[in-house]
Amino acid sequence: MPTVGIVSAGYMGAGLGWALRTGGARVVTTVAGRSARTARLAAEADLELLPDLAEVVRAADVVLSVTPPAEALRAAAEIAAVDDTDTLVADLNAISPETMAAVASHLRRPVDGSISGPPPTAKPGARIFLSGPEAQVVAALPWAGLVTPIVVGPEIGAASAAKMCTASIYKGMTALVAQAMRTAGHHGVLDVVIADLERNGIDTHRDVARAATKAHRFVAEMREIARTQEGAGLTPALFAAFAAVYADLAATPLADGDPETTGPLPPDAVVALTKKP
Repeated sequence: MPTVGIVSAGYMGAGLGWALRTGGARVVTTVAGRSARTARLAAEADLELLPDLAEVVRAADVVLSVTPPAEALRAAAEIAAVDDTDTLVADLNAISPETMAAVASHLRRPVDGSISGPPPTAKPGARIFLSGPEAQVVAALPWAGLVTPIVVGPEIGAASAAKMCTASIYKGMTALVAQAMRTAGHHGVLDVVIADLERNGIDTHRDVARAATKAHRFVAEMREIARTQEGAGLTPALFAAFAAVYADLAATPLADGDPETTGPLPPDAVVALTKKP
């Protein structure tokens, strides 16, 4: 069985590590310099802790980089700085194909990857899009049926492009619902709006509270989507605006807490908690 290194073991990274450990892999990570929350998540996933990043990279056959989008380039540079064995490194971050190209330039053996869905510790069934000459190596890891790997092509950038397109719908819809709910609350018509949305099968207001706890990360992701769409000859203005929506949400009480501990909230509570203090 392979040894897989996780950088870093946050909510998603620890979840992927847990799935691979369930499948029989040795999974290593480090919590040096990380938050108490990361240490807790790594412990809950029963990941093997090593002293530092260099030891993780040295021990691993494959490294999975799972960071907020704004940290992807820095993480790649830090991995490259301690990699003296040509370790296979899969960047699984929500970044544009253009940013992925910059990430790949740091790495000797890069795999482009992206994740669609929540961590398997929250709900099994997430998909990992993979591309690049060695994508099949990551797809063949022992995911234990908890994650579905999908190789989308041989080119670096293809997996990131797929994520940018799917995330534009999922997170764009959540931002739209958040804006509609806040506006409806202001005008006293929240119940009417929610009832009409649910009548038409739109009930994503349940995702707004969870998304708010990650809104500070989504700001960079929206900008990566804007960059991807601009690269396709389209206007970047739409997702630049969504970045502003998530930046606004990140400054509200609804953004407090962690996604793994956020329970369902009724619509009126969601609206009340999106009022800036």
